[in-house]
Amino acid sequence: MSTADATINTKTGNHPVDPYKTQNFEDPPLPEKIEDLVEFISQVKFGMLTTKQSEGDYLASRCMALAATENGGIDLIFHTNLFSGKTMDLTVHPQETNMSFLDPVTGAWASISGTASVVGDPATVKKYYSPTLKAWLGDMGDGAKLATHVVPHKGLLGRAVESIKGAVQGNVPHVNGIRELSMQELAEWRRTHQE
Repeated sequence: MSTADATINTKTGNHPVDPYKTQNFEDPPLPEKIEDLVEFISQVKFGMLTTKQSEGDYLASRCMALAATENGGIDLIFHTNLFSGKTMDLTVHPQETNMSFLDPVTGAWASISGTASVVGDPATVKKYYSPTLKAWLGDMGDGAKLATHVVPHKGLLGRAVESIKGAVQGNVPHVNGIRELSMQELAEWRRTHQE
């Protein structure tokens, strides 16, 4: 694509660049945003950890199960084998980490970008160890920088009706609430909920 093509494609006239986000963005008080996000992640429990590979420029995603949270729920803890590929990825590229969660029934999702660290000291492992696990603790997210959480406002049928109505009328349906937590909001929450 040439520079001229890119310039032409970015012009939207009077329309917002991302009409879905414009229609659905909401900014409730910080405690509500955090509590809803933490509750969602705790209920879904399984998500995809995306890392930049230690060798090469490719991204890799793996399914992970949430083991625990700290600091009011915004620091996520997962178990892994300390000698796995993801551990090497996180060691080499700790700041290029994302954890995403999806509820396929409601369509709600969350994406959390941040800095991860691998922790294998015996005291931490013992604190979060579960007898059902044969792996050591690792992939401890200790520096979320941005979190985006989609909260569905309608059920499956309601979303389908609104989507069809939007397609017929040419409008973006308002079926979800899009919430973002900034680095400053996460830092504020962490300060008041340190464990």
